[in-house]
Amino acid sequence: MTTQPTPPSTPPRRNEASRRAILTAAFALVQEVGYAKLSIEGIAARAGVGKQTIYRWWPSKGAVLFDAFLMLSEQPDGGESGLPDTGDLEADLKTVLRATVEELNDPRYDEPMRALNTEITHDPALAALYAERLDGPMRELKKQRLRSAQRAGQLTEDLDLDVAVDMLWGPLLNRWLQRSGTLTPGYADSIVETALNGLRPRR
Repeated sequence: MTTQPTPPSTPPRRNEASRRAILTAAFALVQEVGYAKLSIEGIAARAGVGKQTIYRWWPSKGAVLFDAFLMLSEQPDGGESGLPDTGDLEADLKTVLRATVEELNDPRYDEPMRALNTEITHDPALAALYAERLDGPMRELKKQRLRSAQRAGQLTEDLDLDVAVDMLWGPLLNRWLQRSGTLTPGYADSIVETALNGLRPRR
């Protein structure tokens, strides 16, 4: 008598209502108690689910918090929102960087974002997930806008788009992470102007 091989087990399907309750609870709690005191048990109690439910779906509280950010960025139609493209590159970039400044200055996001950045620094698996599911797709949207500017003759054809993205968004993130200065719309505008005009004097 032969026996059939046991089919590989599949992870339990997530209940969407429970998933959203857990992610919402994690985001709210990290603002209230800070990341150090955030716990799977606390998230479960706030969401009204068993902690084993969370452990089945996420390996750590950092992974839960990361998915909470992904939920916040979800588009209603399931698609990705591109950068504005009015044909005026400088104006479009200023609009986007000003919106980034507003988000970084929002007290609702400050503690969760700092906690997530700390976890990414110490957790290679979470860093890889972040690069794959959030940073990578967002970087590609930024590069798409710059490619459009290249096609319009507003940027050089041989421009390294990855370097350009770092030059435009890097100063904002660095100032925010290091708390080295205030983030203002004027600072965002100056980044765009400096990046587009270059550092050398015009002849």
